[in-house]
Amino acid sequence: MGATDPIKEIEERENREEKTEKHKKKKKQRGVKAEEVEEEAEESKDKDELNHHRFLASLNRLNPTNPLRIIVNNGGGGRFTTPPPQPLRSSSRVPPPIQTPPVRTQPPEEPQLPPSPSPPPLQHQSRSLFTQTPQETLASLNSTKYTNKFFLLLFMLHKIVAIGFVCFLVFRGVQGLIGSNGSVKRKEQRILRFLLPQVEAASLLSIILAFSWQMAIRLWPEFMIHFILWSTFLMSLSSGILLLCFQMPATDAVGVGLIAFSIGNGLYACWVTRRIKFCTKILVKSLEPVSKFSDLNLPTYYMLAAGFFWMSLWIFGVIGALNFYFPPLVIIGLVLSLAWTTEVMRNVVNLTVSRVIALFYLRGMQSSTRFSFQRALSRNLGSACLGSLFVPTIEALRIVARGLNLLKGEDEFMFCCANCCLKLMTFIFEHGNGWAFVQIAAYGKGFVRASQDTWKLFEDVDMVEIVDADITSSICFLTGICSGCVCVIVAAAWTHTVYKPFTATISLLAFFIGYLMTRISMALPHACVSCYYACYAENPESRFFDKTIKERQALIKNGRVVVHTPRVRRALA
Repeated sequence: MGATDPIKEIEERENREEKTEKHKKKKKQRGVKAEEVEEEAEESKDKDELNHHRFLASLNRLNPTNPLRIIVNNGGGGRFTTPPPQPLRSSSRVPPPIQTPPVRTQPPEEPQLPPSPSPPPLQHQSRSLFTQTPQETLASLNSTKYTNKFFLLLFMLHKIVAIGFVCFLVFRGVQGLIGSNGSVKRKEQRILRFLLPQVEAASLLSIILAFSWQMAIRLWPEFMIHFILWSTFLMSLSSGILLLCFQMPATDAVGVGLIAFSIGNGLYACWVTRRIKFCTKILVKSLEPVSKFSDLNLPTYYMLAAGFFWMSLWIFGVIGALNFYFPPLVIIGLVLSLAWTTEVMRNVVNLTVSRVIALFYLRGMQSSTRFSFQRALSRNLGSACLGSLFVPTIEALRIVARGLNLLKGEDEFMFCCANCCLKLMTFIFEHGNGWAFVQIAAYGKGFVRASQDTWKLFEDVDMVEIVDADITSSICFLTGICSGCVCVIVAAAWTHTVYKPFTATISLLAFFIGYLMTRISMALPHACVSCYYACYAENPESRFFDKTIKERQALIKNGRVVVHTPRVRRALA
């Protein structure tokens, strides 16, 4: 027994050692597996963090006008806040660096400062990255203010009085036609028989000519500028000669006036020959966006229909005025009222087209034509009334002042008068001009402020000489004159064959109606050119503009293009 005990003890000890070694091996295997699992989990976390950082970086690189960027800026910025950069977690396979305990040294005593304000939270910092979005500018495009309210109320009061007075005159005409006997009845019957058909025919012919001119300019702009300049010369000369052939004092006076205008028109056509090429380029370029808006011509149709209806009623009012007190003064008042009304209609079309085209140039937006038309008839109608009342007068007086400046000669008195007049008209023109309708339509500004801001933009980008030399407004004006002359030829020839005493009166009415209706239709190309100049002055580097204006500016600076338009600075120099 004694001998076997040591042997058993040795065997038992060996067995225990084998069990402990097996147990240690199992533990090691389990530890390795656990470490591998932990390493895989940490690697997946690192990948998730990398993907998250890449996603945040892609959000920060978005364009400020991107809808996702705007959504993040307005309400979702807290979800995508960019955390401060942190080092990625190191894998367990790489041994961590040995951290030596820092040596603690007591800093020198410093005076106690007030606690610094805590930095703003990360959410606000992330939103500051998106502050370049044009939210305030976009809001200003939808201004809800009514511009030039006084002139809006004045125009509405004028229309109420005009409608009431015209209806009263129509009633007086019907009363004289039905209820009276004798000379008044015979006079009104003669007017209805020999005056009304010609005037209504002139109205219909003017509408046809208005659509024809606009369509032709949109299809063949290069040809139509030359055609309008010289066709107006021929038509005014032909109508004047025709009226002189009737050999009546009234028709002779109207004919001499038309012939004098034709001579001036011919001289103007020769004078602006050098400007035609550049203005044709601008007209072609400015009409390109029109094809993107299929309903852009609808406001023109509405205004022409309203103009035809009002002119028909207005003609009956003129007939009734012949049976009222002071017929000449009443008819002059009706003519002035009709001129203001049709000019407001033209500028309503101008404002509608200007807003649609200006938003396309400035923001790349395709806005609603119907909304722009409603806005022009409501919030911006006061500016249209003010501009319609003063812009034609200001431009006419400015032309007169320039003519005096050209004819001043060496006389000191004429020199002083010409310079004073030109300087005064230039100052007035800077505070009220036709270029203002672009900013009125786009930003909802008042007429005077829009005129000043637009002219300042032209001065800042050195475009004053270019816009001064533009002949688009002259082309639109001459188009109306040409239509009026065509209506004169038709109506005068018709009237002379049926009732000669009405020839001069009907000729003037036909000319007036043809001119006004055509001017309404020509508001579209005029507005397109105005938008091109005004929007270029606001953002010359836009992708919608080419190098046409820059090349023209370079030619003017180098002296290769001489602008003959007289201005104040040259006169005072």
